[in-house]
Amino acid sequence: MKLSPLQIARYSYVPKLPGMLRNGISEICVKEGALTESVADQEKIKALFPNTYGKREITFQKGKNTSVSKKQVVGVILSGGQAPGGHNVVCGLYDALKQTNKENVLLGFKNGPSGLLDDNYLIFDDEYINQFRNTGGFDIIGSGRTKLETKEQFAVALEVCKKHGITAIVIIGGDDSNTNAAVLAEYFAANNAGVQVIGCPKTIDGDLKNDDIECSFGFDTATKTYSELIGNIQRDANSAKKYWHFIKVMGRSASHVALECALETQPNICLISEEVASKKMSLAQIADYIADSVVKRSEKGMNFGVAIIPEGVVEFVPEFKKLIQEINELLAGSKADAFNLLSTWKEKYAFIEEGLTKESMAVFAILPENIQQQLFMERDPHGNVQVSLIESEKLFSALVKANLDERKAKGTFKGKFNALHHFFGYEGRCAFPSNFDADYCYSLGYNAFMLIQYGYNGYLSKVSNLSKPAEEWVAGGMPITKMMNMERRHGEDKPVIKKALVELEGKPFKYFEAHRDEWAVETCYTYPGAIQYYGPTEVCDLTTRTLALEKE
Repeated sequence: MKLSPLQIARYSYVPKLPGMLRNGISEICVKEGALTESVADQEKIKALFPNTYGKREITFQKGKNTSVSKKQVVGVILSGGQAPGGHNVVCGLYDALKQTNKENVLLGFKNGPSGLLDDNYLIFDDEYINQFRNTGGFDIIGSGRTKLETKEQFAVALEVCKKHGITAIVIIGGDDSNTNAAVLAEYFAANNAGVQVIGCPKTIDGDLKNDDIECSFGFDTATKTYSELIGNIQRDANSAKKYWHFIKVMGRSASHVALECALETQPNICLISEEVASKKMSLAQIADYIADSVVKRSEKGMNFGVAIIPEGVVEFVPEFKKLIQEINELLAGSKADAFNLLSTWKEKYAFIEEGLTKESMAVFAILPENIQQQLFMERDPHGNVQVSLIESEKLFSALVKANLDERKAKGTFKGKFNALHHFFGYEGRCAFPSNFDADYCYSLGYNAFMLIQYGYNGYLSKVSNLSKPAEEWVAGGMPITKMMNMERRHGEDKPVIKKALVELEGKPFKYFEAHRDEWAVETCYTYPGAIQYYGPTEVCDLTTRTLALEKE
């Protein structure tokens, strides 16, 4: 296999660890903090996690290592969607494990949690793992979305662990994956299995965060990648001066990615789903808001612009959310079969018109036909609309065009409007990790082994003070149950890690809010350029605007 020059160069990059982890493993001790409780539903969460609930937060510091020395056989799993830096979590875990005892073993379970259930694994060695240092992707062992949530699965997992003498499992994933890690940890504790479970916070969406977890890994690299592309498009728009670019970015449940990209690039428009929900904005109001920018810029002779659209924004529009709920009901059970037997869109439209309420039909009727049809595409495993498949960037550009056509008929718009569409998602999930993500992820993996060595179970690897240089980062751990609450999932109340949405009173949004009116009318574009790996620290180790503003 031929390697690119950058790939070869990145192999030799030495990730930076927090200061307290640089002393050598024999010189790292534990400082215990306060007892914890869940963010909500304390009694219910405590009842579900009697063996792992309410434990203390901990930090590592310089001092004599007091852990019990024993051979460790650790399994590692990559779970869910890819995020830049995942390879370095595994490398940090491997290096700490081998530095402690050359006889320690790291098993990588292939293709996600199913690898543990199927006993499908590889044993890491130096030659193999060195091929993946500081590189993007999850191809080191692959990932998957199998959920570990039933007692039958846990029993199988325990048998696999016993077979290999596994002492700990590290699960690298997002909120759902770490929820599963907490449940598995509780099962192992309840059954005196002698197997620890440690989680690592991963998601490019940025919604696995709180007062303790300042940033999930991958968010930095992904948003820098998207921001480079958006900046390139803005430069093109400002050069050609004839297109409005509607750019959808990943982030179904939260708008952290869209907000960070807006802070990086200063586009004319950026929708924030959480604000749309808070203000109960309709599709027509959103279209009017964007159209106002188009008109004002046109009056200045600028018939071009850039709008950033979060992937899941339509779910936050109250009238659209109600429409989706009605469609889910309309196609429940045998009704879906009757609908699918209809051969033409005209027949299907009549079926829909008869089944929706007058209010929802009014919303459905204003949608472009291609968006209408997308709402009736393949359902998810639970029979629901797959909102992520809706081309919301095309939806809003079509609604804006209709709005502008009405204004043109009234003589209030005399400019031009030509739209182009983009979706940035997969482009950022496996990019070469930024220096920040390379350092952060390596630290998370290294730190995860420290939690294992000191016997912690049901903990999340935690590295904080991330807006400062790596030397000042603080490493430690927190019980996963601290982040949990009860939510209704598929008709049942279940314990889950609470998703972090964009805070409308938070500093990042407030900065955006203070500047967006100017950005909407003027051309204030900034051009972040490509991620830099070599050069001045202020360029190469730059953190996200979101984190910088939050920690001002």
